Amino acid sequence: MSTMPGMTEKMASGLFGAYSMTRDASGTSWQPDASTHDGWHSQSGDWPTMVHATFNTVFDHQGGPRGNDKTYLAGILMAAARRDFPDGGTLNLRAMVSPDPLMGPRGYPLLLAAGETADGKTLLVDRQHPHDLVMELATTYARKLGAKDHLFVYAGLPGEPAFGPPAFMHRQSILDTPEAPITHHWMDSTHITFGVVTGGWVHGDWKLEASSFKGREPDEHRYNIETPKLDSSAVRVSWNPSANWSLQASRANLNSPEALEPDQNQGRWSASAIYARPFGQHGLWATTAAWGRKRQTGGETTDAYALESTLKPNAAWTVFGRAERVQSGELGGAALHGGVQPVAKASLGAIRDWPLASHVKVGVGALVSVNRVPSALQESYGGSPNGAMGFFRVVIKLGPPVSVQVTERHSC
Repeated sequence: MSTMPGMTEKMASGLFGAYSMTRDASGTSWQPDASTHDGWHSQSGDWPTMVHATFNTVFDHQGGPRGNDKTYLAGILMAAARRDFPDGGTLNLRAMVSPDPLMGPRGYPLLLAAGETADGKTLLVDRQHPHDLVMELATTYARKLGAKDHLFVYAGLPGEPAFGPPAFMHRQSILDTPEAPITHHWMDSTHITFGVVTGGWVHGDWKLEASSFKGREPDEHRYNIETPKLDSSAVRVSWNPSANWSLQASRANLNSPEALEPDQNQGRWSASAIYARPFGQHGLWATTAAWGRKRQTGGETTDAYALESTLKPNAAWTVFGRAERVQSGELGGAALHGGVQPVAKASLGAIRDWPLASHVKVGVGALVSVNRVPSALQESYGGSPNGAMGFFRVVIKLGPPVSVQVTERHSC
């Protein structure tokens, strides 16, 4: 296994078992071992620590009569500290904050997106809502039972339950884009949950976990910590059959997730496959294929699909793309003969980075998006308008990406 400069072997092991730390993603989710972990690593006594940050200043243009323009700041700042004990226990503390609330309550324009609310009364449509200032305050404790077996518990206020693939701002296959996916509320919108407890068992390259969490999505007040309530549940099974693959399937029952439809409960399903491999000396190629389903109590069932990929041929360049298809009942409304309508989107972009220091780089990037809507929505959207974003980013990291090379794997 390869580790980053200055990283201890303890820090290089996973949080929940005898695997590489590069497998751990957002919440308790997994990604391939061959992924990378960027961050500024240091040591404070017996506590290895890590800080990672990405900030994007974005100019966003969304075309057509339902589009708009906006310049905004987005990103994340994450810090973690870990303690390994002689008895085989591992404690990890993690906090993550975001400047997203500075966008204002209506977030930023994003055609075909829908979810949450800016005023507690109306749904945000063709806009991406801002995430909360505090995205995660969580702790995990794992205990070794044997060479292949570990038990763990995760608790967060807020935190991320055991559902779906890693949250999109952490997925290696698309984390470099500032554009949120329109599939977000099918696959990973529970990544900010105000109250979650997860228990899990890791056996070799398998992980089985279950969560109890607050099903209601965050409200429009983005600076507060909401009252926890464990009224919903999720279960997820994950398997990393090799260093290059990570697979998961999950199921969740959400109690009253939508503030505007408080009497409606929801069932969700998700499955995903993530592939990652080193590319050249300092590069990486990562791809995710994912499916999500939502079923309203006594109501409609809708599906969403996403295929996304990022190629880093070297330390300077990043090229990324994403294709999505969603069955949405929130874009049209009765007056527009909306109902459930299939819509699709494809985005392609690139970034050029320059190092400022050993722990800091800056980059300039751009992307274009192509949207497709059915005939029932053509008039309100003015056809199938497209979008574009240009952005400047600052990233706190540690050196070039480093992947884990695994020469032998034992699965069971």
